[in-house]
Amino acid sequence: MESQGFGLLLLLFGAICGGSFGLPSKFVKKDTPWETLWGPFFFFVAILLPTTVFPLIAKGLFTTCGEAGWAVVKMTVLFGFLWGLGSMTLGLSFAFIGLSLAYAINYGAQIATGGFGGFVIHNSDQLATPHGLTITAGVVVCIVGVVICGKAAMLKSTSQADDGDGEQMPTGSKLTKGLIVAFISGVLCACYGLAFGFGGKIMQISMESQGNPGWRAAFVVSALILWGGSLSACGYCVFKLCKNNTWGTLTAPGIGKVLIIALIMACLHDGAILFYGVGASKLGPIGAAVGYAVFMSFAIMVGNVNGFLTGEWKGASKQSVNWIIGGIVVLMLGVSVLARGNYMHGTATATSEAQVEQEAVTE
Repeated sequence: MESQGFGLLLLLFGAICGGSFGLPSKFVKKDTPWETLWGPFFFFVAILLPTTVFPLIAKGLFTTCGEAGWAVVKMTVLFGFLWGLGSMTLGLSFAFIGLSLAYAINYGAQIATGGFGGFVIHNSDQLATPHGLTITAGVVVCIVGVVICGKAAMLKSTSQADDGDGEQMPTGSKLTKGLIVAFISGVLCACYGLAFGFGGKIMQISMESQGNPGWRAAFVVSALILWGGSLSACGYCVFKLCKNNTWGTLTAPGIGKVLIIALIMACLHDGAILFYGVGASKLGPIGAAVGYAVFMSFAIMVGNVNGFLTGEWKGASKQSVNWIIGGIVVLMLGVSVLARGNYMHGTATATSEAQVEQEAVTE
């Protein structure tokens, strides 16, 4: 059980990185084209770091991928590709409904898809068990918390707009499109957690043939996911650079600062997903399902704390602040329920194994 506590701590560290990786972008000039910052960012995130740093941590990373073969790694790479698409569509939802509401809807869809979806895919036979019902309840509580945070974001935007400090919330078809795109983005982004759920065999090969402990073997799976995501994420940035004819901005004066900021963002981003991968591996057989919901809930908490620290809630009404505090409290409750479900599963598994051993001795 100590391993599970350590796993939850790693998920918290990952959430701190994940909830903070966007902060450095505030230091980029406002007239910098989106693809000038995010193109290098995705290159660092999905290609450079996994190819150069990860092999130093997971011994025999490339050999493991070769031994596993395409039949084993294809689902991990495919869901990584879908994760990359989700990262792109999230940007579209920003344009429709703004950052706060887009993040709330996106995270809600991620928790529902990554948490409950992963549990159904990999552990559907345990759905009606006490720990399965507890995990389901935890995911539901987390989603309720995200909805409350979304309500807080809408109240915040309205109150700031009334004071001239915020943007008016969109209405009509623009709002509908934004909500749909944000939801689709969340489902696609959740494919990172689902991809990791398919990496069990790869981790096993890494541990058995290369002698890597579980936390190091997790880097092999993460690398495959990121390489899959690079096809869609970097591909989209290349498309934007060509469409907007902004290739020249990558050599313009001041690009050095932009690249440094992109690298810092990439290190925080990859730190988040790596802490998630290692933390989830410490939670036992259903860590891919429970870990993702816990990770995302922590990330929302951290993101809102950063929002307060950076003045995003300046001028917001007291009602909106109360709603966001309430949302964070509900999320913390959801995380506690999920942790309880994982503890119950571990206890049930240990009891079952002990009974099997006892029967074997009796026979």
